[in-house]
Amino acid sequence: MRPRRYAVPLALLLAASVAPTPAVAFGTVDSGGQHREHERITRAALSCTAREPACFEPATMDYLAGHDREFGAVGAPDSDEMTSPAAHCDNADYLAGGYPRSQDVAVASLTDCVEHLRASFQEGLDSAKDLVDDEGEVVAEEVAVSPECDPRERTESRAKCTTLEMVGRVLHGVQDFYSHSNWADRADPGRPIGDDNPPGLHRPGPSPLLDLLAATAAEPPGDFTTGCYVLQDRVPGAGVCQSRVTHAALNKDKGLIDPVSGRATEPGTPRGQVGDNFAAAVAGAIAESRRQWQDFRTALSARYGADRSARMVCALVHDDPVNHCRDSHPYLKLILIPVLVLVTGAVLAWFLRRRMRPFRS
Repeated sequence: MRPRRYAVPLALLLAASVAPTPAVAFGTVDSGGQHREHERITRAALSCTAREPACFEPATMDYLAGHDREFGAVGAPDSDEMTSPAAHCDNADYLAGGYPRSQDVAVASLTDCVEHLRASFQEGLDSAKDLVDDEGEVVAEEVAVSPECDPRERTESRAKCTTLEMVGRVLHGVQDFYSHSNWADRADPGRPIGDDNPPGLHRPGPSPLLDLLAATAAEPPGDFTTGCYVLQDRVPGAGVCQSRVTHAALNKDKGLIDPVSGRATEPGTPRGQVGDNFAAAVAGAIAESRRQWQDFRTALSARYGADRSARMVCALVHDDPVNHCRDSHPYLKLILIPVLVLVTGAVLAWFLRRRMRPFRS
């Protein structure tokens, strides 16, 4: 199944200054104050240098996380879902006490984000079926990573590419959750709580709000908020974000992240510079990325069975699945089947002789 595509018409971009649109979150590029934060979080979470189970080998990680000028799968929402708040967990803003929108509306926006990510999660599971054939062996043309997968290419149909694209879209959204919300951070203790300084929950990842295996989205804490975003992103809010918690007030998008250790330094936004807010958001995003990949593997096993799903995961993480994921004992069946036939025949012959032995008094 091919991923959803979102057109970005000029009229919609012109309207973005007055209508909420998703923010540029953890960075996808290395300019404008961004430092490829999505790529670095993904590498710190899931590359083999992180010593995680089912880690991604270098060429496959390059596609999943992006590299150089390539956005990769995790950067795909920044190329074709820029106008989808649900893809970035934006606009689920709320603050107790005379806020211009209700908490129910904010919760509905958060639910839209979770359901959007769940849809990508399910599309990834659907695409995975073509990684292996009816015998459970990897299909060479479906798992090749040369030429490199391109999530922006509409004709891309290789199962490994389309499956990892959906995984990357999920990772992008859950990572944005920690950057765009107050789940992991603290308010500035030197200023009063308000729309320019919302409360912080200071909770670790992974978050129960992002459990994509659950049937329904969990209810957020009463003080939970993400930020309202328009192109004129500022504090105080402008346009429809006036008197609301804004992305500018809340985000922890920018800073330096070690792609091996995940260590986060030099925060580049006001909220990120409060205490350890940037580091806490990055740590939450890394923990969440690992949970989502684990949950994806669990869901593969539930849908396709332990043996087939293990071969699927092998094909998804290795650079040379055809050779790496083949049966480690290719001649085992050729040896075992004749042996089993001989043993079965011998047992049957012994049993028949016992039955045919004459009775003696």
